[in-house]
Amino acid sequence: MIALPLFISGTEIAFILVIVVMVFGADKIPEIARGLGKGMRIVKDATNDIKSEITKSAEKHGIDTDIPSSITSDIKKEITQVKKDIEDVTGPVKRKF
Repeated sequence: MIALPLFISGTEIAFILVIVVMVFGADKIPEIARGLGKGMRIVKDATNDIKSEITKSAEKHGIDTDIPSSITSDIKKEITQVKKDIEDVTGPVKRKF
């Protein structure tokens, strides 16, 4: 399934694609897509390098890197509990459409 950013519909995407073909031409689109793909790969690799450097530096200085995962799991537990509490309160009030 394709995630549509900012709630763009299929017809709007088709319209944008038609405009792109008219502006750049059908022969330039693969080059543009290739360039975008390479750019995205470079950004992803740079992000992963930064994350690994931060992790290495934290481990070197004795900082526990498992803290964020434990905090995340605690937050998820709290969110689940709040959802259950809300469902308990609103259960009989919900309307079915």
